[in-house]
Amino acid sequence: MKLVILDRNGTINVNRDDFVKSDVEWTPLPGALEAVARLNHAGWHVVIASNQSGLGRGLFDVASLNLMHAKMHKMLASVGGRVDAVFYCPHSPDENCNCRKPKAGLFRQIGDRYGVDLANVPTCGDSLRDLQAGASVGCEPHLVLTGMGAACRGVQLPPEYPAKTMVHDDLAAFVDFLLVREAKKQAELQVAI
Repeated sequence: MKLVILDRNGTINVNRDDFVKSDVEWTPLPGALEAVARLNHAGWHVVIASNQSGLGRGLFDVASLNLMHAKMHKMLASVGGRVDAVFYCPHSPDENCNCRKPKAGLFRQIGDRYGVDLANVPTCGDSLRDLQAGASVGCEPHLVLTGMGAACRGVQLPPEYPAKTMVHDDLAAFVDFLLVREAKKQAELQVAI
């Protein structure tokens, strides 16, 4: 199974300092939906792992979150894409749960749901905590320079980032990387046969 785990805010949609609280505020980043569709068309299953502490902080409710995701799914479908599942942490930072990234609870839930070992599964996000959560279960970390990741543009990554973190301009560039790498692997297999 070809699986990729994506963050949401700052990776697929515009991040807001005051939180994305409604479907009206949910706005895709340029090219992000098309990038997800390209993954789907290449046989990848796309899953989201997202902190949604706005729920725990009382900034929005589950109905509002469902409307955001309904908008995302509808917009993805319009470009031929889909997200297979959305896993989210509803807790505020002070609740000390095990699912809020950088902890690995959401990733473990994904591995359990799909019955897969997450070793080397690509994960892509715009923040240190996204990559720490994925790397803690063996995922391959990819940082996009959108959302909070824009602060890393043009600088060397700080040492707290997981080893072998790969950096991409945006989600489309990350998808380009994955698809080119996959094509090279397929070509090498054909030569070996």
